[in-house]
Amino acid sequence: MTKLTLKTGVAGLLAVVAPSLVRASEADIHIPDLTQVRFDGLGGVNGVTLMYIGIALCIVGAIFGLIQYKQTKALAVHASMASVSHTIWETCKTYLFTQGKFLAILWVLIGACMVYYFGFLGHNSALNVGVILLASVLGILGSYGVAWFGIRINTVANSRTAFSALKGNPLNTLFIPLRSGMSVGLLLVCVELFFMICILVFLPRELVGPCFIGFAIGESLGASVLRICGGIFTKIADIGSDLMKIVFKLPEDDPKNPGVIADCTGDNAGDSVGPTADGFETYGVTGVALIAFLALALAESAELCAVLIVWLFVMRALMIVTSLVSYFLNQGLSRAKYGRLKDFDFEAPLTHLVWITSAVSIGITFLASYFLLAHQTVGGETVNPALWWVLSVIISCGTVAGALIPEFTKVFVSTNSRHVKEVTNCSQHGGASLNILSGLVAGNFSAFWMGLVIMLLMAASYYFSQNPALLALMPAKFLFAAPIFAFGLVAFGFLGMGPVTIAVDSYGPVTDNAQSVYELSQIEAKPGIAAEIERDFGFQPDFENAKYQLEKGDGAGNTFKATAKPVLIGTAVVGATTMVFGIIMLLQKLYEAQLASGLAGPFKEVVAALSIVQPEIILGLIMGGAVIYWFTGASIQAVVTGAYSAVVYIKKHIKLDSTTASAKDSKEVVRICTVYAQKGMWNIFIVVFCFALALPFFNAYFFIGYLIGIAFFGLFQAIFMANAGGAWDNAKKIVEVELRQKGTDLHAATVVGDTVGDPFKDTSSVAMNPVIKFTTLFGLLAVEIAVTMKDQHVKTAIGVIFFLIALIFAYRSFYSMRIPEDAKA
Repeated sequence: MTKLTLKTGVAGLLAVVAPSLVRASEADIHIPDLTQVRFDGLGGVNGVTLMYIGIALCIVGAIFGLIQYKQTKALAVHASMASVSHTIWETCKTYLFTQGKFLAILWVLIGACMVYYFGFLGHNSALNVGVILLASVLGILGSYGVAWFGIRINTVANSRTAFSALKGNPLNTLFIPLRSGMSVGLLLVCVELFFMICILVFLPRELVGPCFIGFAIGESLGASVLRICGGIFTKIADIGSDLMKIVFKLPEDDPKNPGVIADCTGDNAGDSVGPTADGFETYGVTGVALIAFLALALAESAELCAVLIVWLFVMRALMIVTSLVSYFLNQGLSRAKYGRLKDFDFEAPLTHLVWITSAVSIGITFLASYFLLAHQTVGGETVNPALWWVLSVIISCGTVAGALIPEFTKVFVSTNSRHVKEVTNCSQHGGASLNILSGLVAGNFSAFWMGLVIMLLMAASYYFSQNPALLALMPAKFLFAAPIFAFGLVAFGFLGMGPVTIAVDSYGPVTDNAQSVYELSQIEAKPGIAAEIERDFGFQPDFENAKYQLEKGDGAGNTFKATAKPVLIGTAVVGATTMVFGIIMLLQKLYEAQLASGLAGPFKEVVAALSIVQPEIILGLIMGGAVIYWFTGASIQAVVTGAYSAVVYIKKHIKLDSTTASAKDSKEVVRICTVYAQKGMWNIFIVVFCFALALPFFNAYFFIGYLIGIAFFGLFQAIFMANAGGAWDNAKKIVEVELRQKGTDLHAATVVGDTVGDPFKDTSSVAMNPVIKFTTLFGLLAVEIAVTMKDQHVKTAIGVIFFLIALIFAYRSFYSMRIPEDAKA
């Protein structure tokens, strides 16, 4: 393959081709008229009517989420615990306002690129560009809004969970954080789907494609900022707070430790805000990628394209129903099995919920697909009668992955895991050193086994993508794209139980906070508290058992926080292959235009050009891997320096003779966490943004290799780091709960391991998902901007400038973020 350079005569070619480029791009998705599509298996109902039913389901699901919030808020709670919960919420609000301003600044950069792309290249009117920009703002506000709701309900549920533990019914205590998580999950999916259906149905059809792209970019920007900043913030606070346990021999969440409130805020910023925004973006971007694929691949079969788009949206709407049904089924089963027990495995009800939802989702997928597709006609001809079950099987590969991946995750991070017990054993015999090495072993093994699971399920989807029923959908020139569509459907299936995935993830920060709220309230030390609770609330509190149950709940929360991470990163990687299709389509159409003109030019037949033997592809893969390792280091470095600053401040200002830390000191620790989170994010965002702009100007095929490299290096790095961190975290939990050896040398060793694992699992690994999707989405725009430019010298100069800016900020991400060499703690 020749380099992507402009030779003699190509300037004239591009002058002819450039006006058609927008029609070749993923941003110009031609959505067919859904009113003209009628589904024979549903009595002739048209596509738009089904979309209206979807809107109704979204409203019902959102109402359910809000009712759950009100029910949670109405639960009994002691004033001392409610006061702590309110303090955490106030600091969380401050954090969210700060991040909102930060997002607005970053959006200006993205907005400028979108104005150039859609306005100057796309020749859209100012009004249309304004609507597209509003769609991007809607994406940001969606991520930001659901994150706000998630942090609010979690800071209500934490104190109610802590107080409920005093009653001695562990199942009822478990249900409170699960209810709040389900509320977040349902509202997230409903809001995202509501926005997308409204864009699809109510906007002019020529604006739907650009607005989908704008919406997805906004979602990705919001999720990237909230995920990365939240991950840095929470781990600065967590490490700063945890290290005080060793330095001053303090108990867990001691009120005199100024870092504890910041840690509680961080639990929500990192483990609630980040995953909620990330989940919102994941559902939106995956849907946009599949819609774009269908609109581009089936551009000449508008009716078939419309049928499949409606089918996709019906599947997304039904996940609301399946999640609700599964939630109530699991609630009844759990009450029957555990309702009267004083102790049981807290992970069991959560595991049952995941598997019940997976089974119900698969059943509904097959049933709905049968009614929608089995008897459907397109252009007067019946679609292949096998299509409904082929597509259902492919989606089910992803749904099964959504249940299998948590099981494989638990093998490496659960408190019942042999790997985690090995980490604990190594800590007993070799201290912190062997603890850390053993955690690295767990992370590496997990990447192998979970990679194998993902590979096998994708291989199964590839096998079914070769079925004649699916191949018949693809135009002859796009037969190579059938597996790409299948992989996109696997990512779609990952999300088939979306509300439940978010619910079990959101369970974790509530249980973590509940333990802290219990200690910070100092409820046990209040004079006459037992008699007061019995008088005001009607039960005799069991303080000792309450702490034990809260610690067990935190262990289960650690496990299930870990299970959601590979699911979300898996969707990013599998879904990225679908999004890259837009770039492939653009380059293929440029090649065809070049052939038609009879002129020599820079473009080659794309499938051949993407061969692994092409140097551009290999170089791109290497570049993508390099960026993943830089990102890992940059995000952890921000945590290291921020944690150092927090530790220095806490050590200077902690008052060991006081019962509680002052509000001033606690707020200062929160400020330190926020400052370093934003410093780290600035460096990271500028590098990611500039590489996504620079590399397409050098070579489009090189950039495709870069995207693939980021996706696959990111997948394994994320799984390794997330599960190593989970193993370290729950090894500490075993020492605290099962062995009850807090304050010992063994505990200190596991605390050290946990502080290593903190940025592994909650900063670097989790942020790779939005980074991959933002890079891919923004890359769609960047590639088209690059290939429409005529002067190769100008293109090279632009690429070099942005590349150098990226290198400067990559340099700064370490050298301007280091701990000062002459500083003394």
